[in-house]
Amino acid sequence: MTDDGGRAGAVGGTVAVGGMSVELPLWKAISYFRVLALCYALLRYFNSYLHFLHPVAGWIFLGALTLWTLASTRAFANPQRCTWYVLGTDLTLAVTGIVMSGLTDSPARISHGAPTLPTIWAAGTVLGFAAKGGWRPAAASGSLIGVANILGHGGPTGDNIHNIVLLMVAGCAIGYVIELARASEATLTRALQVEAATRERERLSRDIHDGVLQVLALVQRRGAEPGGGTAGGADFAELGRLAGEQERALRALMTAGPLPRQRAARPDAAEPRDPDEPCDLTALLRPYADERITLSAPGTPVLLPGPAAGELAAAVGAAVDNVRRHAGERAGAWILVEDEPEAVTVSIRDDGPGFAPGRLGEAERAGRLGVSQSIRGRLLDLGGTAELYSVPGEGVEVELRVPRKATP
Repeated sequence: MTDDGGRAGAVGGTVAVGGMSVELPLWKAISYFRVLALCYALLRYFNSYLHFLHPVAGWIFLGALTLWTLASTRAFANPQRCTWYVLGTDLTLAVTGIVMSGLTDSPARISHGAPTLPTIWAAGTVLGFAAKGGWRPAAASGSLIGVANILGHGGPTGDNIHNIVLLMVAGCAIGYVIELARASEATLTRALQVEAATRERERLSRDIHDGVLQVLALVQRRGAEPGGGTAGGADFAELGRLAGEQERALRALMTAGPLPRQRAARPDAAEPRDPDEPCDLTALLRPYADERITLSAPGTPVLLPGPAAGELAAAVGAAVDNVRRHAGERAGAWILVEDEPEAVTVSIRDDGPGFAPGRLGEAERAGRLGVSQSIRGRLLDLGGTAELYSVPGEGVEVELRVPRKATP
């Protein structure tokens, strides 16, 4: 919801987050209250209309009140339909009924505290103003009904004052709560929008890291090697192919399309084709194994939902790429897959030089997001965890754990 939407909701009663709103149950409760209050008013009048000076006039008013209540029940159940015109008509009927009570009832009954024709039905009008506009319209409508009670039905008696105070307190309290609820919902909506934008930015960062940035890093490494400027035709063909993939990926990003899944370092890695079918994680990890990297997995398929398996394999790919880039040419690595009833755990360990404490934080501040986005970000989206352990001179171990019940 935009700021304009939040302001519109504050005066129009149309605030919702994710299709839900704390207001809608209140509006429905008000519509039910009006029907029940109408039944109470009819019952009270039926039991006492013979004591009225002009009982026919009372029946005429209650007939009109019944028709209006039934006709406006649907409007009072929805903040969009309950316009200020509807509320104004409701208030007019309430005031008219109160004034008519002083004209149709006997003075003796009025002096003894006889109720007005609409009785507690008038409270539904104040509640409607409170739900629509907050405590100020509720106070204004309650004051008008109170003045009608004092001037048109019995004067400033103790019962009248008591009823007016209760009506004002209830209306203003509910109106104030509604205002707080709307402000909270608007704040929550903005927070959800920021969170969604942040998650999308993180997703794009992961895709770019796994594709464009890795290709650029590969080009940089090839260019820094001795004789890099005179690399063989096969090397240039490989770089050309990868550069073409990244050009298409960036064009898709600029046109707001999703970046295609890819592995810059291992373009032949398998991907799940149907996201609705379980996928064997071991099959996705097998292309990462070579003469330097050993894969150890159960003999039976390690099945995960397609999207979860793809994301977990992508995180393993990012960890393997870090081994190739940072552990040294002679370092070896081991990928261990553990299939447990509650979770799937993948550990990637190398025997490289490791890194000093605080190195990951420095890399993230420098804009290198391989660990924070491509590894930890993916596992966080899956409801899992990513732990990194390293001691200088003793290599690095990355432990990725995905709970089965948390995977999509």
